[in-house]
Amino acid sequence: MCGFCGFVASSSSRTAVGLEAAVRRMNATITHRGPDGDGVWVDGAAGVALAHRRLAIVDLSPLGRQPMESADGRWVIAFNGEIYNFQDLRAELEAKGHTFRSHSDTEVLVEACAAWGVAATARRLIGIFAFALWDRQERALHLVRDQLGIKPLYWARMDGTLLFGSQPKALRAHPDFRADIDRDALSAYFRFAYVPAPHSIYQGVRKQEPGTILTFRGTAEPERTVYWDLGAVVRGGIADRLDLSDKDATDRLEALLMDAVGRQMVADVPLGAFLSGGIDSSTVVALMQAQSDRPVRSFTIGFKEAGFDEAVDARAVAAHLGTDHTELTVEPHHALAVIPKLAEWYDEPFADSSQIPTFLVSEMTRRSVTVALSGDGGDELFAGYNRYFLGSKLWRTLAPLPAGLRGAAAGLIRRVPPGRWDALFGLLPVRGLPRLPGDKLHKLAAVLSAAGPDALYRDLVSQWKEPDALVLGGREPHGAVWDDARGLSDFVERMQYLDAATYLPDDILAKVDRASMAVALEARVPLLDHRVVELAWRLPGHQKIRDGKGKWLLRQVLYRHVPPALVERPKMGFGVPIDSWLRGPLRDWAEDLLDERALREDGLLDAAQARRLWAEHLSGTRNWQYRLWCVLMFQAWQRHWQKAPEATPLPADAA
Repeated sequence: MCGFCGFVASSSSRTAVGLEAAVRRMNATITHRGPDGDGVWVDGAAGVALAHRRLAIVDLSPLGRQPMESADGRWVIAFNGEIYNFQDLRAELEAKGHTFRSHSDTEVLVEACAAWGVAATARRLIGIFAFALWDRQERALHLVRDQLGIKPLYWARMDGTLLFGSQPKALRAHPDFRADIDRDALSAYFRFAYVPAPHSIYQGVRKQEPGTILTFRGTAEPERTVYWDLGAVVRGGIADRLDLSDKDATDRLEALLMDAVGRQMVADVPLGAFLSGGIDSSTVVALMQAQSDRPVRSFTIGFKEAGFDEAVDARAVAAHLGTDHTELTVEPHHALAVIPKLAEWYDEPFADSSQIPTFLVSEMTRRSVTVALSGDGGDELFAGYNRYFLGSKLWRTLAPLPAGLRGAAAGLIRRVPPGRWDALFGLLPVRGLPRLPGDKLHKLAAVLSAAGPDALYRDLVSQWKEPDALVLGGREPHGAVWDDARGLSDFVERMQYLDAATYLPDDILAKVDRASMAVALEARVPLLDHRVVELAWRLPGHQKIRDGKGKWLLRQVLYRHVPPALVERPKMGFGVPIDSWLRGPLRDWAEDLLDERALREDGLLDAAQARRLWAEHLSGTRNWQYRLWCVLMFQAWQRHWQKAPEATPLPADAA
């Protein structure tokens, strides 16, 4: 796991010395991604500069340093990630007479591209990767991102210079970079709490999409090659379902997961795993322990607040498996120490509050190991999120009702303010009512208004339902969540696919990458081996969801190693009690960022709307924790990265 950056200058008149100085400035911004060394490669005549930061995992010798040239001198690569089948590929190349200087996967990757071509090689890779490959003969740059978007890759053309890198901060360090905020992307951020690909928070900067190769030749538009397509995998899997008995399906999934986990346990440095005690992480740790001759190192964090603490469950699983277990209890002062650093680590506004515990568990883990396996991806592949069951049940209930009736009911609910609903419910002689029932009724009203299942899904995944009303001059771009799943008739499968195409790479995997790389920890995700993804989509629905529970088949694999009683509990997630923290230890920090005068002077957000939500949250009449966290994370990011003159002026026709 590493980081890289570089550029192709528009003019070849720039000296090699100038190119090297510029790319070294870029590379210095991502030192945290690779503290074990750095390297630079420059071709002054072509105006090309590549740089790399190394976190040494496999082949710790200097022979694994990057950027690395191919044996024939034609290709130069800067690579971030790990290729888990590099030994297999190496054996194939050796059988054809190729000899290797090192034991690194980087050398295998660049020689494979030289022997088989870029696209053919990409299709054969099992791993997590993003890389830049310069073809000296054709003077072409290839940017390649892995199948699921596990490793990040950004690019931009500014003043004729092609910039690229693992994080936006590397691009920012180039003198041609312009840090203009994209108001449309900002609107999308406020809907999802992240900026969805291919957009970024900056005008002109793009996130490369998963499973693609972009080839740049001169000033022409990039050639886009899709070498692995999630949509095609999903539709192909549904059209070619497996017809296996439960036992045979469990055997097949366990064998593939065992192989995926085993491949990801290869490292020349200490290795461990995140363990929450849930189905996904417990499965990964169980399969690690089954292949290890010593106790696996496992790590978890917990909270003192009820409803957030998973440490007890993780401890029980660890004890059963016999792992060497470490845990940390998170308190508000831990969050206070982390929050000021979030803007620096995430480069873009990012408001998934589990970014805090994800960093803390990464920080704790890095004290003991350099590589950690994670259980991310199980929910999207095997139908684990609560919203799949909630959304499906809601739509089955609502669909028979006339749209006019649902709309009228929603209007009646909204006419009564949440505080008045709370007071009315308080008069009822009933125990066990939910906290803030008026707030929940207003959320129900939004669901009742949904025009169809796709609109219902958008409502379930949205923080701000109408972000353009908050972002001054913003026009939210409509991407996959609006139109990319219409060919899937099953509502749960539509939600799974859309989550895997959007939420997984742009939120979950981005969060894990930034949090782990902030402390130079390599995080691996064996459930997202693309072979597992392909198998999961060929499974029939009854082997994913049964008896009202998701992940049925994954649970059967786990039960072969861990008793059901240790892992069967309501899904908790990896959140933090932002609701109470904003009213308590984080209140002063939030108040400073939500200063009305500063909001108005920035000219980006509707200050009155933001202040209203803040007042309602503080009074306890509404729980706006997620919307407010979006505003706070944007304000913190802007304060850290932007100066007022860099924000784009408000369009003349904006209200």
